[in-house]
Amino acid sequence: MTVAAVVLVPDPKMALADADGEPVLRRVAQVAWAGGALPCVAVMPEIGADVQAALGDLAVTLHVPAPEEPRGIAWFVAGMRTAIATVGETTAAMLWPCRFVWVDPETVTSLVEAHGAAPQAIVRPAYAGQSGFPILIPVALIERLAAVSGMNGEDAVSALVATGVTTRQIELGDPGIVHDLATPRADLPRYQGPPEPAGGPPPEWNSALATRAADAPR
Repeated sequence: MTVAAVVLVPDPKMALADADGEPVLRRVAQVAWAGGALPCVAVMPEIGADVQAALGDLAVTLHVPAPEEPRGIAWFVAGMRTAIATVGETTAAMLWPCRFVWVDPETVTSLVEAHGAAPQAIVRPAYAGQSGFPILIPVALIERLAAVSGMNGEDAVSALVATGVTTRQIELGDPGIVHDLATPRADLPRYQGPPEPAGGPPPEWNSALATRAADAPR
């Protein structure tokens, strides 16, 4: 079992925006990797040399959707398919709008753990009772997501939940899941951390990939 991060970048300029001294996309990719999400797929309308330079040696798969493909959940579905093609053991992917740049790596780890405890459930993190991003979605739901491709990500998730798909909201005490780049990092509310384990003992599903990534030249 492996959980991917699918980062949605509607504007290439957003990928290069400053996030406390780092480009947005680079910071999000580093957080995903540090938390145990592999592979990391960034879906964006075009890929320039400046974006590739900003990522440097980070292992990020870049995907450009077809021009006629609607934005929103259709981009996530495309990214999920790319993740599965990259790592065949992928069983879930995180729907991650790139503007949510302050997410803590422990939040990613907790979502991966929660997926292990409930593999068929959509898992949403919460801060002080408010749900946020990234949202973990099992790949088993990919065709049902494709059927609502005209929706944005959050509406598509709500549509699936309305049909009876199991969802789990877990309190993780991370303000970065509800405060995006519009809030300077120094102005974020206090980080509290998860009040309890999200899914029992730490998972080992991504250990081989994490070891491979850790051994790669930086």
